[in-house]
Amino acid sequence: MVGVPAPSPGRYKATLPDQGKLDGKEKGCHVFLEPGGKTEKPQVVHGLQPPRMFGWFLVLLARTSLLESPEGAEAPTLQGLQCQLPAGWDPHLSRILFLLLLFVTSAQGVTPNLNPDACLVSQSSNGSSVSCHPPAKLPHSLPADTIYLAMEFLNLTQLPANTLQDVPNLQELHLSSNQLEDLSAKFLLPVPQLKVLDLTRNALTRLPAGLFQVSAALHTLVLKENRLKGLEASWLHGLKALGHLDLSGNELQMLPPGLLANFTDLHTLDLGNNHLKTLPPDLLRGPLKLERLHLEGNRLQVLGEELLEPQPKLHYLFLSDNRLATVAAGAFRGLQRLDMLDLSNNLLTTVPEGLWTSLGKAAGNMKDGFDISGNPWICDRKLDDLYQWLVANEDKMFSRNDTRCAGPRALKGQMLLAVARSP
Repeated sequence: MVGVPAPSPGRYKATLPDQGKLDGKEKGCHVFLEPGGKTEKPQVVHGLQPPRMFGWFLVLLARTSLLESPEGAEAPTLQGLQCQLPAGWDPHLSRILFLLLLFVTSAQGVTPNLNPDACLVSQSSNGSSVSCHPPAKLPHSLPADTIYLAMEFLNLTQLPANTLQDVPNLQELHLSSNQLEDLSAKFLLPVPQLKVLDLTRNALTRLPAGLFQVSAALHTLVLKENRLKGLEASWLHGLKALGHLDLSGNELQMLPPGLLANFTDLHTLDLGNNHLKTLPPDLLRGPLKLERLHLEGNRLQVLGEELLEPQPKLHYLFLSDNRLATVAAGAFRGLQRLDMLDLSNNLLTTVPEGLWTSLGKAAGNMKDGFDISGNPWICDRKLDDLYQWLVANEDKMFSRNDTRCAGPRALKGQMLLAVARSP
């Protein structure tokens, strides 16, 4: 029998409702915990054999500390699972336990292990999923059919090159919130089917050339919140199916030309919250299916005509919290399906005539809104083009109260939309 902790010494009963009726009466199962008592086999009432998953349910309670022993209390043992009429059970408690039971069922098999150093293993018809979080330790071995592996919040600084040698079918690898400083160039060689690699919040300053030499199936690469100051195109060689690349929250100061030249399937690029002052004009010449582009939180000063020109499928463009003072008249010329634009918190005082009309039919674009607040707009006749566009699209405008004129003196502090509406 399985020993699980309980709130205090004594006999405890939890009711797990069972759908259906027997002889016209509602069915249900009571779980009995008794400290230090004689363990018995689960009883069969009305010919109903309690499912094995109830035992796993108790293990789940123990692992998630829903039942805890006070200091000095004797840990109880499983007295039995007893299916009987649920008279007098607490409906609120039963609903909670029933939802947790559904969670166990949906997991399609959870390895019952009360060892706090062990990882949680769940199984499905596709393979095993292994999750290692504190207080678990790095496992010495993994199930050969592992398809999902998470080793997070473990303060790992290094990983042996052969860590993945026994899991050739691995498809997702999550290593976030560790302290990894580098990776071996051979680290991913045993897992050519890997599709997702998450390295969020580590201490990586570089990637070894050749890391992705067999990673042709990888479509999601997350390097968010590391310590990358620069990138080299050779670091990404071998990636042929990349669709999502997240480099946000690093210390990137520049990007090399041709960095993304071979990523024709890239649909999401996140370069937000770095130290980028400029971008290579050819940065997006390779990815022609881009849908989301995050450039917010950098130090960009100019948005030229070439950067976004080849992006007919771009829906979301985030440029907030930069130092943009200049946007070229043709900067948005190639954007045919833009649904959201965020230019807030920059240094824009004016914009060239034709910038907004180049977005296409105003009523057909920006369905998810736009934000131009937090800029020091000079509200003179040079903004006439913008005024017309604002009035036509005011229902899609975010932060109207924070979109104000910084000059001339007579209009300082007035809402830009109010000025646009005035004759």
